[in-house]
Amino acid sequence: MANVLLLQSPPPKLEDVQKKIFDEGAKAFLGKLHQQFDKEVDELFKTRLQRMVELNAKNVLSFKASPERIDRSWKIASLPSRLQNRHLDLGDVSASNTAHFVSALNADVQGIQVDFDDGHCPTWKNQLMAYHNILSVISGKLPGAPFSITTCPILMLRPRAWNMIDHDILIDGKEAIGPLVDFGILIYHTAKKLYEANSGPYFYLSKVEGASEAKLWNDIFVWAQNELHIPQGTIKACVLIENIVSTFEMDEILFALREHSLGLNCGIWDYCASIIAKFGTKKQFLLPDRNKYVNMDRRFLKSYMQLVVNTCHLRGAPATGGMAAAMLKPGSVGTDNSSKSIINNVLEAKLKEIEMGVDGFMVYDSRIVPHVNELWKKSSTTPNQIHRIFDVSVTPDDLLAIPAGGVTLQGLKHNVAVSILFIYQWLAGVGHFFYSGNVEDSATAEISRYQIWQWIRFGVPLEDDPARQVTAKLVEKTAANFAAHAHKNLCRSNAERKRLTAARYMSMEIFLSRNPPEFITSYLNDNHKFRTLHNKSLLSNL
Repeated sequence: MANVLLLQSPPPKLEDVQKKIFDEGAKAFLGKLHQQFDKEVDELFKTRLQRMVELNAKNVLSFKASPERIDRSWKIASLPSRLQNRHLDLGDVSASNTAHFVSALNADVQGIQVDFDDGHCPTWKNQLMAYHNILSVISGKLPGAPFSITTCPILMLRPRAWNMIDHDILIDGKEAIGPLVDFGILIYHTAKKLYEANSGPYFYLSKVEGASEAKLWNDIFVWAQNELHIPQGTIKACVLIENIVSTFEMDEILFALREHSLGLNCGIWDYCASIIAKFGTKKQFLLPDRNKYVNMDRRFLKSYMQLVVNTCHLRGAPATGGMAAAMLKPGSVGTDNSSKSIINNVLEAKLKEIEMGVDGFMVYDSRIVPHVNELWKKSSTTPNQIHRIFDVSVTPDDLLAIPAGGVTLQGLKHNVAVSILFIYQWLAGVGHFFYSGNVEDSATAEISRYQIWQWIRFGVPLEDDPARQVTAKLVEKTAANFAAHAHKNLCRSNAERKRLTAARYMSMEIFLSRNPPEFITSYLNDNHKFRTLHNKSLLSNL
């Protein structure tokens, strides 16, 4: 039997929660899960490194002539009734925020992205609160939430991505693997209840790089269903195509998960960041100002969405679009002119996606939900659009056609602000925040900091003043100006000012790094500053 050691004592008032979630049965299950798949996960990391070396050498990706791709006859297993309509999910819902989670559970949507990834910060306290709230709602015991899980929107559980290590748990002397901990705890405690209620377990799988990683998830699902005595194929999972490598292996990903597939999803900012991560040292992959030049009308992103939709529909799978990040002003009920303009912009963008054939997408702000539901009623009479297959041919060149365009000073300031604020909020144990009318999470932080790194690397001239280039000095000055503004307008205590200063210096470290970390969340999760801030109030269990 595996030796599972929790390194942290329970946070105040969560002693009973920690005991219940990590009871002996759950710890034994987590231990077995790690023993079963530890080697495969290590292999996954090696494969990623190897692929990075190969891509650096050749700069190209191509579609494989695989049997799965060539054979047009196969389809994914049929979907249960509650998954036929995937029109609208609420995105970035961290169950650690009880009020936000309860509000989402009462919304008129098909699903909730219950997030341990982009919109969540995995402190020990946040992990316990999130697990506890999920278990409570499934048992009908979460105050303010619907009494029965059958009347709630479906819970689309999103575990941490493979890059995340869980530093708070040791299994057989090794730090635990973040996504296996999230999946293991959730499936162990909820599988039977969700299965009996015909409501899951259903998952979003993020940052999957290629079909071999989809196959690993499938093996994990098969193993877990055997262990927990629920029928094979009960688990369903939607893979987020937010890594450029996966775009070239979508048939193979769907095939690997065919008994458990809930289709594919588009994640635009992580996807763009992955292009810089894989090819960003080459000038032909220089991505221009994202607010001005990067949107779904651009050839590379339009081709990406067309390919996701067509690949899914040919295999009988739903294809879903990204999240509308726009927020109405606090207190608004959506009737003022400013709110109407925001809502119209969201509806215009989402109508384009519906016309491209998507079966659904996400919004963050639940006040926009009634307007999106109305849009679906007007635009589509069927629960999904899987019957719509388009006559499109997408080439590797289409997918790697980086749009032309420059860099503006405003774009630089925006990226600097998002990067600093994301780190600032993470140091406070918060996974997403609001800035300039949008919700920001690790995906937008990822593209923001990668763009700045790339612009410094190539000394890109500013559109507003072509004699000036993006330099380390200009970025430092922009960061210092933003920090001075935030000290006055955002920080309310000396501790917050210190945290903001730390966030500024940590951002500069990433901007100027020779080999930047592939994921900002790994950089922060492994960072001494983050770990000491969140563990100093906890006693060691050792």
